[in-house]
Amino acid sequence: MHISHLSTRDALGSLHSSSGGLSSAEAQRRQAEFGANRIEKIRGEALWRQLAREFVHFFALVLWLAAGMAFFADYQAPGEGMATLGWAIIGVILINGVFSFWQAYRAERAVAALIDLLPHQVTVLRDGHARSLSADQLVPGDVVLVQEGDSVPADCRVIEASSLRVSLATVTGESLPKSRTADAGDEADVLAAANLLLAGTAVVAGHGRALVFATGMRTEFGKIARLTQTGREGPSPLQREIIRLSRQLALLSVAIGVVFFLIGHFLGLPFWGNLIFAIGIIVANIPEGLLPSVTLALAMATQRMARHNALIRHLPAVEALGAASVICTDKTGTLTLNRMTVRQLFVAGEPLDLPLPAERLERCRPLLDVARHCHSLREVSEGTRLSVLGDPMEVALVELGRQARDDAGHATRVQEFAFDTTRRRMSTVHDLAEGRFLYCKGAPEVLLPLCSQVLTAEGVQPLDEAQRERLRQAQEDMAARGLRVLALAWRRVDGEALRIELESELIHAGLVGIEDPPRAEVPEAIRRCRGAGIQVIMLTGDHPVTASAIAREIGLVTGAAPRVISGDELRHLSESQLQFALDAPEVLFARVTADQKLLVVEALQRKGQVVAVTGDGVNDAPALKRADIGIAMGVMGTDVAREAADMVLLDDNFASIVKAVEEGRAVYANIRKFLTYILSSNIPELVPYLAFVLLPIPLPLTIIQILAVDLGTDMLPALALGAERADPQTMQRPPRPRGERLLSWPLLARAYLFLGPLEALAGMSLFFLVLAWGGWDYGTPLPRLDPLYLQATGACLAAIVVMQVANVLACRSPTESLLTTGVRGNRLLLWGIAFELLLIGAIIYTPWGQALLGTAALPAAAWLAMLPFALGLLVLEEARKGWVRRHGTHATVTSTGEQR
Repeated sequence: MHISHLSTRDALGSLHSSSGGLSSAEAQRRQAEFGANRIEKIRGEALWRQLAREFVHFFALVLWLAAGMAFFADYQAPGEGMATLGWAIIGVILINGVFSFWQAYRAERAVAALIDLLPHQVTVLRDGHARSLSADQLVPGDVVLVQEGDSVPADCRVIEASSLRVSLATVTGESLPKSRTADAGDEADVLAAANLLLAGTAVVAGHGRALVFATGMRTEFGKIARLTQTGREGPSPLQREIIRLSRQLALLSVAIGVVFFLIGHFLGLPFWGNLIFAIGIIVANIPEGLLPSVTLALAMATQRMARHNALIRHLPAVEALGAASVICTDKTGTLTLNRMTVRQLFVAGEPLDLPLPAERLERCRPLLDVARHCHSLREVSEGTRLSVLGDPMEVALVELGRQARDDAGHATRVQEFAFDTTRRRMSTVHDLAEGRFLYCKGAPEVLLPLCSQVLTAEGVQPLDEAQRERLRQAQEDMAARGLRVLALAWRRVDGEALRIELESELIHAGLVGIEDPPRAEVPEAIRRCRGAGIQVIMLTGDHPVTASAIAREIGLVTGAAPRVISGDELRHLSESQLQFALDAPEVLFARVTADQKLLVVEALQRKGQVVAVTGDGVNDAPALKRADIGIAMGVMGTDVAREAADMVLLDDNFASIVKAVEEGRAVYANIRKFLTYILSSNIPELVPYLAFVLLPIPLPLTIIQILAVDLGTDMLPALALGAERADPQTMQRPPRPRGERLLSWPLLARAYLFLGPLEALAGMSLFFLVLAWGGWDYGTPLPRLDPLYLQATGACLAAIVVMQVANVLACRSPTESLLTTGVRGNRLLLWGIAFELLLIGAIIYTPWGQALLGTAALPAAAWLAMLPFALGLLVLEEARKGWVRRHGTHATVTSTGEQR
């Protein structure tokens, strides 16, 4: 039998304890048996293994192989620049590996936050006396003293309670505080037991004694910690695509290299010379700059998102949010303010919304007096301001009374009848200038039978059956709105009387409807999510009626009969039943626990959804970690949730998610833009090798010059494309399909079959043009250091760079005209183009550039000859875009803006 089902005496006996606690010797013996009361970290992977893993993922292995090939080629044919290429590739691997490791290392700090959430000092009875001890010294059988403001140090069974109320928000997500009693219960769900205090929760009112029955990892809090630590983090959509892209490019590069090797073999080229050229072709086709470009583009996106109060902790999360098709959101503190507020009154037969109309203040004064004085809050001074601490629901009532009754005279409290779960009401007796009054509040169904009169528009009248029915109907109407309804009453007190006499013949002052109100900006955010094709699902620990009311108020639910699944129902659903239930057009989850949130996230992922999860409590941490992207609240959220998440909302504003989604979609579109840009240069790097093998000509482009393009001139323009602003229409399109690939056939065709060949044509044309100007005869060999050869290969390199300048302008949009996108609006792009031109100028005209890259100064005529090719690329690309716009109207448009 669970300890919550036992009487106080039997509960103490089951743990061989007493109301005076344990002896010091017995506590020491139990600590040796049960261990310290702390959250233990499950041993994870060693740091050196995590670091090593960043250097052996697939793309890193491809780059290691390319570097090895470069060093081998340099060994066989020194002086061709292959060793420089090999060291540059290793530098790329090291920079990306260390950066990625640092990001992963920061993500593993969730356990420290869990430990910090538990209290460090507690008051415990040892040897019959109260002592202040470190919380980690608690053992099962200890008796602890708790009071308002304390955090509960372990799972405890209440054995004495005086107006004891606790907030379970950090464990269950429920916003309303719950009363706690020492009576035995019969609840099947431990989290619902009214005589238990759970580790990590907060005492908001009252005081009591409690028997510790679970410590450390055995507590409900510890179980959540274990879920957080063992939750599997799958790769983000972008990470999966980068892995796939790496394999495609590696296989493509090797295949092209093998084909060229076979061609050379059939043409009778020497084996080693043929192999060196094949290696050069393979290396030329591997985009060494892809990883740095992706990493830095994501890093820049995090800076832009930070300006919108979205702090990114894991770089791939930027793009993952853009791919999100479902957002699973907590209610309390995320969609709502996490602050109890009076929303409606029912006074004198009339419903009144807040703020109260000035003409109704006088009629409401009796109710406002009860709201102001009937409470068990503590008043504290914060500078010049007097505030109250305690039950948030009582705070809301006192704030109501204060804002409308600032002229109230001094009231002295002479007696208090505390709230308990049996009476379900609270009363206080006060001396005022007008006399002595009793103020009472409680459940409407409890207070109504105690009232004999009621406040009406004509004053106080006898309470007849018609008026009782009107009050019951008003209560039902307010409850249907998801409000927590309380009844308020009062009476004048003459002389001394017993409590049962005082709490009778009351005057019913009216009803108060309280709720945690939604944030003002949330309805618009929900509307934008719906317009962007993103489904929003509420997952809350609150009551189904409350969840449904808030959902309807913010526009999350618009239909007549949404599917509301409670935690009890979810517990009995199989995996397939849950997946079918998620097909409902409008679905909400209420009274769900931490492990159940995790089940919902996993079910959505099995359905092929990209899932973002928002949350602020400890109960949200496992689902935050398992989701494709976890979003925690920065202000009201716990450290546990923040550390388990990929993204933190610094302003706790659900609406900030929409802006972050827009930025995430822009990131994916921008990655495709610079992927097109980077891959386009592979063709002009490849064609010179093909021409060299097939034709009796000098090598038009050397390996070191390819490196200058891939890791030099192309880098800043590629990063500038990664900083492009989002398309204004991006949030009016559905999320891209989960199966959509970064490297699609349209992208490959545009890069390899259209833009790339145009660049190759320009490069080879300038190479032959400069040779012709120098009087070269076709088929005549040229020494590697011949001035004419250096000038011709420099012209080929310069032509490719100039064509890439035109290409970067063309790549700003896959479909929109350059006349629409323009050349402004992205200052980094202009700086990137300027850098690209300055760098190629330095390579062609400075002694160090000429010596390092094997070039010579070009005449002005060579630069002028490049311009028609660049202009031709832009004109032909404009024609292609125009054809796509005219004939692609019926194609599917994804959030990236690409027609498929």
